[in-house]
Amino acid sequence: MKTLEDFKNGQVLLIDKPLHWTSFQAVNKLRWAIRKAFAIKKIKVGHAGTLDPLATGLLVICTGKMTKQINTFQGQEKAYTGTFVLGSTTPSYDLETDIDATFPTNHITEDLIHETAKQFVGTIEQFPPVFSAIKKEGKRLYEFARAGEHVDIKSRQVEISEFEITNIDASTVLSTGASTALQQAQRDTLSTGLELKFRVVCSKGTYIRSLAHDFGKALNSGAHLSELRRTRIGDFRVEDALSPEEFLANLP
Repeated sequence: MKTLEDFKNGQVLLIDKPLHWTSFQAVNKLRWAIRKAFAIKKIKVGHAGTLDPLATGLLVICTGKMTKQINTFQGQEKAYTGTFVLGSTTPSYDLETDIDATFPTNHITEDLIHETAKQFVGTIEQFPPVFSAIKKEGKRLYEFARAGEHVDIKSRQVEISEFEITNIDASTVLSTGASTALQQAQRDTLSTGLELKFRVVCSKGTYIRSLAHDFGKALNSGAHLSELRRTRIGDFRVEDALSPEEFLANLP
């Protein structure tokens, strides 16, 4: 069990962030718990890389002197798994906002999906979502978006070292070549909810929501992110992380 001196000298805490929690809430919860456990007024606590409220997974939280390492941890390679939904888009590129447009998907084959994924491996240009916390003119981009104000966003270069479609929703039959009459009929009635499971390894600053949006466009359709889980930051892995409840149970 950790002592107050341990937390002051610096700890790297691996937390599995629950769905709907903000990263700030997770940090605040742990800071409050440490202060209460040791009856102290303040202690430095911060996280090394934000996760959206609709994402789960690895959050690296540093205490005390280890907060000086936050920038180093933030710059390390990250890995994610999740789900794209083909055939529809949202303004936020995820489920934070409602669907604003639908697109055909009956031209999409399994081969096309895998071939298109290859286009996104390497150094790519990416526009951050307008619903993001990036600052412009002293305001967060999401403040402009929620006010209905247009704002120009500059693209940025990011590095994607691995991008793999790991599963295509088995409830919908996709052809890998010539279609049978039954397959074609199924494809003609394909819903806009075709789900693709993916795994991606990428650099700091990569928006997986933007990857979903751009992937849909590259398929001559649309897509949005419906599920995201961060599995790794550098050498830190979510398998070694604790839930907030488990962390609290280990305090004095």
